Amino acid sequence: MNVSIIGTGYVGLTTGACLAFLGHQVTCVDNDAEKVAALERGEAPFYEPHLTEILAEARPHLKFTTDYAQAIPGSQVVFIAVGTPTGEGGKPDLKYLEAAARSIGENLSGPFTVVVNKSTVPIGSGNWVGALVRDAWERKNGARVRNFAVASNPEFLREGSALHDSLYPDRVVVGADEPQTAEVLYTLYRPILDQTFSEPAWLPRPERLGAIPLISTDLASAELIKYAANAFLALKISYINEIGRLADKVGADIAQVARGIGLDARIGTRFLQAGIGWGGSCFGKDTAALVATAAEYNLSMEIVTAARAANARQRERVVEKLLDELKILKGRTIGLLGLAFKPNTDDLREAPALDVARMLIARGARVKGHDPVAMDRFRREYPALDIACCESAEDVARGADALVLVTEWPQYRDLPWERLAKVMQTPIMLDGRHVLERARLERAGFRYIALS
Repeated sequence: MNVSIIGTGYVGLTTGACLAFLGHQVTCVDNDAEKVAALERGEAPFYEPHLTEILAEARPHLKFTTDYAQAIPGSQVVFIAVGTPTGEGGKPDLKYLEAAARSIGENLSGPFTVVVNKSTVPIGSGNWVGALVRDAWERKNGARVRNFAVASNPEFLREGSALHDSLYPDRVVVGADEPQTAEVLYTLYRPILDQTFSEPAWLPRPERLGAIPLISTDLASAELIKYAANAFLALKISYINEIGRLADKVGADIAQVARGIGLDARIGTRFLQAGIGWGGSCFGKDTAALVATAAEYNLSMEIVTAARAANARQRERVVEKLLDELKILKGRTIGLLGLAFKPNTDDLREAPALDVARMLIARGARVKGHDPVAMDRFRREYPALDIACCESAEDVARGADALVLVTEWPQYRDLPWERLAKVMQTPIMLDGRHVLERARLERAGFRYIALS
């Protein structure tokens, strides 16, 4: 099929590369000419495991352009995968979505095109995008348009596992109000739904993976599924952190508590890792949007609102724990291990490390930091945030009064702790993710503290 993707961020580029890998003819559109030129050279604009490999393998079926007129005409499916950042009052800012929809309408041609909202959009956006496309086409052509329909196809990608989640998803959700629209997307996704494609050598198919469930709904239900899913995952993390605060008071081990409740099949172990809390581009933005949407209907999302407050509180607890140990932060040096919001990505959006750094700097502390992949991006995007970037974890530790594990990169689990302890001013380790081995660090001379 001929497919166009509007936007080459995490969602757009991953979607486009995977569909091209499956054999569809894909054109990705982005208004950033430098980014498009880099993609044409095969250079990935962000870090994601195996992204370079899939771009290379998909290259015969994948093009990049800044020109809608090169991409949209003749496309059977057009995905809108632009950013919808948080705007005033928690509502998503839809200016990029509006611009994309109008540009699609101005260039629409062909017998029938499905315009797909892949971006996370407010409930009702399908109807709105349809109106924008229709108005733009009719203003340009002076006639009524009949050759398109709008669908919702929310993404459920985890940064760091985006290609795995694209090729081997838990489910595919398609929201459409016309049978023809759903049938087009079923045809597009059939190799994934039936798992009939040849697996890439660098990302093998999980054992015993069968057919992928297809959830076919109306537009509004598909749009709400995305928000409800992300909000529920955010709730699980905030809940275990709240239990963790109680565990800290009563002397319980929150890691064992989480394992004990997570092995209940009704609950599950995923997203029950106590610690510094969630960050990234989805949970904060989507929970804010869900609360704002409910308010438009005179509803209050009290549980979701509480989860947001509990998550923000975890950042503050890092500072409180350090104050308990050091008593004074002014003039102290604190080292942060990890800057990205999670491992296997260089994404710094809503990263806990940035919030913690700001609070420490406001109290007069000097902050040092390291990340295996995100430091170049940090230097570009946050030049005014006074974190001294170090080339190694040992450089972070040198002269530090305490270290904080913020991002659970695998390479931080097996650091030469004895050597790090010797170069620190005071060997204190605050484990913000409950992934380090207490006994090992204590043998190395550290005062080990877990954030709960």
